[in-house]
Amino acid sequence: MEYTLPPIERQKKLAVLIDADNAQASIIKNLLDEVAKYGVASVKRIYGNWTTPHLQGWKDVLLSNSIIPIQQFNYTTKKNATDSAMIIDAMDLLHAGNLDGFCLVSSDSDFTRLASRIREAGLIVYGFGEEKTPMAFVDACDKFIYTEILRPTESVGTAAPVNKEVSVFKDVKNDQKFLKLLKNSVEDSSDEQGWAELGLVGQNIQKKSPEFDSRNYGFKKFFDLIRSLNLFEIDERQSKDQAGKIIYIRERLKQKRKQG
Repeated sequence: MEYTLPPIERQKKLAVLIDADNAQASIIKNLLDEVAKYGVASVKRIYGNWTTPHLQGWKDVLLSNSIIPIQQFNYTTKKNATDSAMIIDAMDLLHAGNLDGFCLVSSDSDFTRLASRIREAGLIVYGFGEEKTPMAFVDACDKFIYTEILRPTESVGTAAPVNKEVSVFKDVKNDQKFLKLLKNSVEDSSDEQGWAELGLVGQNIQKKSPEFDSRNYGFKKFFDLIRSLNLFEIDERQSKDQAGKIIYIRERLKQKRKQG
């Protein structure tokens, strides 16, 4: 019997545009590794005034990571010409029609409208920035990754924080806003018996909260976070269409009784 390999799914072509003034050079390797999860970085550009000494850290990593530096002089002291150059380039790339999405690396709210415009064109936007990033920019992206979790640290365990000092949320069990979002997402995704597919729950959370990432709480996987809470029953079911199991969860009955 002839064996045929399954077709290889085409990877998304992404443009990685970095605001050098609002990003750290130390995260670049982990940032590009993160981008690789979503597609191929077909374009990698970084914007800044390379005549200034404060960008020296970036100069040391550009060549080894094949990132093209775009020079932008500071014409005035109060206006950021770098942002404008990055936005203009992004719109040129968008209209060229060769990409599936953008990775915007900055903590600056000036890119909020750019992210919205790219999404209006039907392309996906991944944002990368520090926890201080204004929520307007965060919410304008399909997914937003806080760069604190990309800083070089010890390896992430399944139940220990990535880094206690830089974790965006230090204790998931005390994050009432997230717990409410989680329970609502389970309810929205559940069948008549209350069971919800874990993958669908995660998708619903991501739509409502682009900045959600289990690593913000110190967990590699969403499933590890769910198990740590001890709020849900877990059922692993064999998939009918493919190898492996599908995980379902539902709120424990005792939890519902307490609320009732």
